[in-house]
Amino acid sequence: METNNTSKEEIMNIMMKRMKDKIKDKKCKMTSQRQVILRAFVESDIRHMNAEEVFEIVKKMSPDIGLATVYRTLDLFTEMDLLKKLDFDDGCSRYELNDRDNEGHFHHHLICMGCGKVWECQDDLLETLESILQKRLHFHTVDHQLKVYGYCEECEKKREAEQGEHE
Repeated sequence: METNNTSKEEIMNIMMKRMKDKIKDKKCKMTSQRQVILRAFVESDIRHMNAEEVFEIVKKMSPDIGLATVYRTLDLFTEMDLLKKLDFDDGCSRYELNDRDNEGHFHHHLICMGCGKVWECQDDLLETLESILQKRLHFHTVDHQLKVYGYCEECEKKREAEQGEHE
């Protein structure tokens, strides 16, 4: 999406406008609180935030917004398909901007079981499976999510060192 001539600020403005248009299309009001919470996602470098992380960012921008408002807005934005609610099997829901238009592939997540870091994988690793499901079972896939668990390079080195100590 970013070109050499496009600044980060211009990209954020484009994303904010797109999200505001989605809210308007859903016949929902864009309150000042919702706008601040949306800005937290658009402007943050953190791609997968839990409600408390969103709240920490939001209260710096607008101290009068409470945690309950953040939770309600996250639920609303998820219901409106502005956000994707993610479950990395650690008991903590995370959210990310749903910046795709109902077509195409949603990225996958690589999750380190050592440090908990999450990476996004843009490659559509399940295209072949979708094709097989369509041909054999006449099942039309709309979307899919893949979570791959393992160890990042740093954590794998630590594990190998620890295993070497126990031998």
